[in-house]
Amino acid sequence: MPRSVERNTVTLDEIDRRLLEILREDSRRRLKDIAGELSKPVSTIHERVRKLVRTRVIKKFTVEVDYSKLGYNVKALILLNVDGKHILDVEGDISRHPNVEAVYDITGEFDVAVIASFKSISELDEFVKWLLKHPYIKQSRTSIVFRVAKEEKRLPL
Repeated sequence: MPRSVERNTVTLDEIDRRLLEILREDSRRRLKDIAGELSKPVSTIHERVRKLVRTRVIKKFTVEVDYSKLGYNVKALILLNVDGKHILDVEGDISRHPNVEAVYDITGEFDVAVIASFKSISELDEFVKWLLKHPYIKQSRTSIVFRVAKEEKRLPL
């Protein structure tokens, strides 16, 4: 069962890894079906899922939406130079925008990377102009994604 190795690290055994793989494919699977597949009692699977949730290995059960089917066909990567004393404030403000998918505090030439999706170039244009009104954003560089080669939050377990 998961146990802490470090403060924020959890060790998984083979059953936990298989359980997570099954749930990543379809989080609606019934525990009874998973238990049968793993040849374990339902109570064991239920307890393991509870522990994975409690230790925040599983953060939530959700639906993966294909936003392009809803008209969000413009995805952008926006790099920002920000006044160093205000990076956290800027990241917080940007994070609250409904079109923003991710905000990263990065090293290198830029301070912040933003990934956001829009229904049109004009929506992206409005967003970039909104960003540049922020008093602590000094510079931006926007790239439009032509094609997604890979996009998922799945690392080896």
